[in-house]
Amino acid sequence: MTLINESHLEEFILLGSADHPWLELPLFVILLITYAMAMMRNIVIILVSKLDPRLHRPMNFFITNLSFLDMCYTTNIVPQMLVNLGSSKKIISYMGCAVQLYFFHVIGSTECLLLAIMSLDRYVAICRPLHYALIMKQQICILLVSIVWLSGMTYAVLEATVTLQLPLCGLNKLDHLCEIPVLVKTACGEKKAHELMLFVVGIFMLTVPFCLIPASYACIGHAVLKIKSSEGRKKAFGTCSSHLIVVLLFYGPGTSMYLQPPSSITRDQPKFMALLCGVVTPTLNPFIYILRDKDMKGTLGYLVRRIFSSK
Repeated sequence: MTLINESHLEEFILLGSADHPWLELPLFVILLITYAMAMMRNIVIILVSKLDPRLHRPMNFFITNLSFLDMCYTTNIVPQMLVNLGSSKKIISYMGCAVQLYFFHVIGSTECLLLAIMSLDRYVAICRPLHYALIMKQQICILLVSIVWLSGMTYAVLEATVTLQLPLCGLNKLDHLCEIPVLVKTACGEKKAHELMLFVVGIFMLTVPFCLIPASYACIGHAVLKIKSSEGRKKAFGTCSSHLIVVLLFYGPGTSMYLQPPSSITRDQPKFMALLCGVVTPTLNPFIYILRDKDMKGTLGYLVRRIFSSK
């Protein structure tokens, strides 16, 4: 690894696809197209949810927050990747790395908690339908989202700040992304205590919300099986399927990265994590929700027809 003045760490060298330079051009094109698609689809979700009064529902309020998080996620990762792929000098400043680190974990931890709140919304909608309007009223939804954002920020600031204090001993090469497990692995000296803290906090931030989601859906499944009509059961399961798909897309790579010691993380894992969380998930999430929501599909179709008929 490259050694620089330990007391004056100014930048990191991002290795990225250095082992496979022929991948850079096709990867640049793919990332550019998918980034544009992700941004456009999430903006459409937010606009459609705001414009149609029928979509002024608690679940759509949570979905607009999820779309905003996805836009932040992909913007935090992809532009830097595009710059590095299009340049011969693949670096990120220390300050840029710190900013990326903070935003990455604010967004990730907030989305983790938001998905748990969304499962709670589905539980109330199906298991307590008569009390749904009272429990999930606008003030409660705003309060829940505020708590989620505040909790995500608190966790990220604490974890990222402690991580940035670890000595790097002048080592300034990163495989791909400024992320807590990657920086902990790069750090030198005694870091077992930090790895243990990262593991414990990772359990709290990942597994506690993740346990709430299966618990909610176990109650939902029990309630749905009591519905006598097959059409009613189909409709109830349909309202939950999109959320379950999004949960699997998010928690799959998250658990593989944060519930293992940073020292055991392979070189390709952060790259896979960056592509999945920064590109694939933000691109697919809006498509999943639009595809499964008849009102959203109807409103989007109406707006598209209005745009083309006015020309």
